[in-house]
Amino acid sequence: MPALIRKLVISAAVDGLVLQPHSQRDQRANPALQIRYTTQGSATLTSAPNNDLTESLTLEIYGLVGCLLNIASASYLVCILRRHQVAHIRASPVYVISSVALIPLSSQSDAEKAIEQTKQEVQRRTDHQEAEDLSIDSNGSADEDVESHVADESPMQPKALVTSGNAVPKSQEGDDSVAQDVIGRRGQYGRFTENWFSRKGWAAERRRAQGMSADDVRKSEGVRKGQKGDLRDLEDNIEIGGKNLPGEPVQRLPQQVASRGQNVASTLLPKLLRTTKMLFASRSFFYSYDYDITRRVGEQTIKPSNVPLHRSVDPLFFWNRNLVLPFINNGDDAYVLPLMQGFVGQRSFDVDSKPSQDPSKVISGTQEDVRDIIETQKRSEAVSSFLLTLISRRSVKRPGLRYLRRGIDEEGYAANSVETEQILSRASWEWSENVYSFTQFRGSIPLYFSQSPYAFKPVPVLQHGFETNHDAFKRHFSNLVGRYGDIQIVSLVDKHGGEAEIGQQYEEHTKRLVAEGGISKTAFEWFDFHDVCRGMRFENVAVLIQTLRDTLDRFGTTVVTGEIQKRQKGVLRTNCMDCLDRTNVVQSACASRALEQQLKQEGVEANLQTDTKTQWFNTLWADNGDAISRQYSSTAALKGDYTRTKRRDYRGALNDFGLTLSRYYNNIVNDYFSQAAIDFLLGNVTEQVFEEFEADMMSNDPAISMRKVRANAIDTSSKIVIAEQREDLVGGWTVLSPKEPNTLRTFPFEEIILLLTDAALYAVRFDWNLEKVSSFERVDLRSVAGIVYGSYVTSTLTAIQRDENKNVGLVIKYRPGKEDIARVNTRSLSAAVQPDSEPGSARTTAIAKLFNPSESGLSSSQGWGKSSNGDSQILKILAFKALPAKTSLAPVGGQEADDGTVSEMDLVKGICEDIRRAAYGGDGGGSDTGFGGDFVEEKEIRSLKQARSSTGYLEQWGHELKKLVWA
Repeated sequence: MPALIRKLVISAAVDGLVLQPHSQRDQRANPALQIRYTTQGSATLTSAPNNDLTESLTLEIYGLVGCLLNIASASYLVCILRRHQVAHIRASPVYVISSVALIPLSSQSDAEKAIEQTKQEVQRRTDHQEAEDLSIDSNGSADEDVESHVADESPMQPKALVTSGNAVPKSQEGDDSVAQDVIGRRGQYGRFTENWFSRKGWAAERRRAQGMSADDVRKSEGVRKGQKGDLRDLEDNIEIGGKNLPGEPVQRLPQQVASRGQNVASTLLPKLLRTTKMLFASRSFFYSYDYDITRRVGEQTIKPSNVPLHRSVDPLFFWNRNLVLPFINNGDDAYVLPLMQGFVGQRSFDVDSKPSQDPSKVISGTQEDVRDIIETQKRSEAVSSFLLTLISRRSVKRPGLRYLRRGIDEEGYAANSVETEQILSRASWEWSENVYSFTQFRGSIPLYFSQSPYAFKPVPVLQHGFETNHDAFKRHFSNLVGRYGDIQIVSLVDKHGGEAEIGQQYEEHTKRLVAEGGISKTAFEWFDFHDVCRGMRFENVAVLIQTLRDTLDRFGTTVVTGEIQKRQKGVLRTNCMDCLDRTNVVQSACASRALEQQLKQEGVEANLQTDTKTQWFNTLWADNGDAISRQYSSTAALKGDYTRTKRRDYRGALNDFGLTLSRYYNNIVNDYFSQAAIDFLLGNVTEQVFEEFEADMMSNDPAISMRKVRANAIDTSSKIVIAEQREDLVGGWTVLSPKEPNTLRTFPFEEIILLLTDAALYAVRFDWNLEKVSSFERVDLRSVAGIVYGSYVTSTLTAIQRDENKNVGLVIKYRPGKEDIARVNTRSLSAAVQPDSEPGSARTTAIAKLFNPSESGLSSSQGWGKSSNGDSQILKILAFKALPAKTSLAPVGGQEADDGTVSEMDLVKGICEDIRRAAYGGDGGGSDTGFGGDFVEEKEIRSLKQARSSTGYLEQWGHELKKLVWA
């Protein structure tokens, strides 16, 4: 594949930001690239000469994450500032990103300020490096110079994301004190020495147990010591509304962005930038310049190829594709560095060439430091050494955070889908030696369901009907079978309590899929983890492994010796509710069994369950579980003590309780905005998602196309509620309506279905989870007295709610008659007409104001509340508000695209015109209708002024409090 640029130098020129490749040995020189400054949200890339930048203000980076575009007319370049090597596969280093920088693309002055502040930040970090953060000596090459950062991990960094143990360089061994030697070899002496000899003491360990990241620990230490400038990030120093964040220096937004104070996206831009930096610097994103880490061993291309790396990687795990699209579209392939989210870890171990009869004593000489692993691969006696590499790949489909992304989407992709591959190889990576690959899969239960983030232990709520679920269910397993072969489902949810119902539905859908010939008949195994392992007896997982023994043997592993000798025939698809804690325990047990069998094929009899020298294996899988858990739930995994030590006690249970509380806090406070940011960065939604977030403090779940759901609901409702065969359906729409009937403003507004036939109107309340009609009201068209349409403002809390052009609706006035019915979907299917408004009531007064005869043009002889014969008769209304015409979903294949979308006002006018024609044909609904004026009238239903007067202080304070917490 064409070589990627491994190191760049950034400088701010007059016309744009210049990216100049760093000269490297044995690589063709690539031309420099210039990104022109813009305030229009679209980047223009042009070639630039390779100039001497000795006198310029420059910043060295190790690759590009991509461009952050279309944010309040602002654009940012996301650069890799720091990286650390975590593995070495076939002589190709694998890195994890540990720090990024965001450079504005608005003007030269803004870019120069950002570069200068970033250089100062890097210098501060260098000046405050701890004594144990030592570097590997470099021989001068640019790439090796970067690899020296592999020793840059501190004791506080989370083990889930660190594969090495920071040994001292070989040149310094034996020259220092015993304490320094212990520090340098803490991977061998244990975590106790990390805490005992570290200047930060045990505080870092306590914070790590709480799930804090390394940066969190450093920041808290810096604050405690008064080092206010120690780790100040560019995005954390943004001035908001003229006031700085407490304790931080001033860093203004680009001028054209800061001036747009009323724009929602610009208001939330500082938080988005902070979230972006936290996400990409969370040590969750991995890459390699020469090896495709997104594909399994059996899918690797052995022959040299001219295809750029970004075109050969698996798109299912290409996390920054949306951000690097400007470079892809411009043909700058050397600048496109694909990132994968997940985990990469590696350990080396030696096998005794003359093992004893005891299989628990054959493994020795374990190496956890990636530098020692590299040295092992270079040694001539490396033939007796093995490498175990663990790679977890998180899917870009249905991405997001715990309770906000559950279940499945209509394309068949499940939430928290992670492919985990365990690779066993000789340390030398010789092509003539066997390489073994064992793959497992985890993912949310592939059904439509949700769980409330506000409940401490929420019950899963199933959504949509059986057939809708089964269609997505089939797509899901069709995708898995096409990718992996046979699928063995392992469900770990409870058979009793809140999880039982969804587990039963999972089993029912599997049985039907088996009957249809979709998957193997032995595909489903329901193992009630909490019941079998009750009392912290997690060793009972062995019962499940014994049950799956034949299936695991049949699936086997992939074996590659230069070329593929054998392929794995299927995978275990494991899930619990979160697909985190219980799943981690089971997957590590299956991986342990696979490793024992692979070593046996290499002539090594080993017992990982009893060998005291294989603690590294448990730690590696525990690190993997913690990494996946942090990416989905923002904390380390529960039950991690058992995964690491194969023992469970009360201290582990107490630690799990603390992590559970931390998860609960994140669920209700941090996750909502983070979810919107993730969807935006992946290109699943547009900038409008932040307007939706400001209005509701949450973003919508695009699991299923609402256009399809609404079309199906209209079709279902018309078949149920239109009983008369002589009635012809004219049209159907989904609209918002007050919760209480015959009112203009009763929260919450519900999405209902409005059906129009040539004889009547139907207001249908629909259960969107069960896809059933809850109730409906039929109004004969002959009873309709008039229609008013216009602005319909119900709240003034946010800018989008105050927009009178988007907040529009219609109100239909009618006189209840004999042909009108109201029906509720109960066992008795009761039908009734109940005039629930009395003359003089507040509700009737509001309606009277809306339809005042002197203002609406209604005949005064008719009068308010009187029929044509002079008898008193109560007028009722049906109030409808248009749904937002545009959604935040990004156009995909022409679906959910906003091009040609009918505006809210045009939609309302169209509904009114259809009702008029159905009721009165082509006579216009004028004087011949008996109402003495126009049948349809444009008039404010609820003006902005009225909405402001009715928005109470408590409602405003509540929204401001939510903004304070969530935004």
